[in-house]
Amino acid sequence: MSQHTERNFIPTPSDRHARARAAVQAGAVLVASGINKTVSSGSAELVILREIDFAVTRGEAVAIVGASGSGKSTLLSILAGLDTPTQGEVWLAGESLFTLSEDARAQLRGRRMGFVFQSFQLLPALTALENVMLPLELAGRADAREAATQLLQRVGLRERLHHQPRHLSGGEQQRVALARAFVMQPQLVLADEPTGSLDARAGAEIIDLMFEMNAQQQTTLVLVTHDPVLAQRCQRVLRLQAGEWVNVPAEG
Repeated sequence: MSQHTERNFIPTPSDRHARARAAVQAGAVLVASGINKTVSSGSAELVILREIDFAVTRGEAVAIVGASGSGKSTLLSILAGLDTPTQGEVWLAGESLFTLSEDARAQLRGRRMGFVFQSFQLLPALTALENVMLPLELAGRADAREAATQLLQRVGLRERLHHQPRHLSGGEQQRVALARAFVMQPQLVLADEPTGSLDARAGAEIIDLMFEMNAQQQTTLVLVTHDPVLAQRCQRVLRLQAGEWVNVPAEG
């Protein structure tokens, strides 16, 4: 477990808003405050997440761990603004996600976030190079081809630029996904089980590359994982159990 304590953990409802605002003003890249998520299940309400608070600083790597069904992927979706909480707020780079329209949230994601998924999520009709160029082209970057080529070379795919995903191994596909996630030099990268579909060797290589790029770009990294080796590479490890943080030390 990391030696870092959860400095920004907000233990009581009475000061939650003030403490979250203070973290935003102090420059935290990502702040979650009072995140609750419930869904209807027949006549009952099913609690997915309960009173989730935390903040992440620039360049920090944080792992979110827990058993299947503990709410990890739902939390990651809310942090990305892809899902909405029943209660609570998320700030990304000082902007309150859920005061924005869906279109504005999508634009903010395009500028500020990168994503790495277990299933790679590459567009099958595009080559490796075209997949990585896509976010740059959407942002109107004139250097899209050059920047994408450089990053694909950085992740060891110099000879695979013009291959479609079906002609790449799982490890190679995840290298493309890593390059796509980091090519815009985002402030935040969210990763959902980035080694979950890979064998041990390919997974270890992806872990090394991800943390090398994280350090080089000083990107904030928040990842969900079952992999203890990956989790322990992070400065902090936060554990979800039945939708709540467990073993998170209060601020002293």
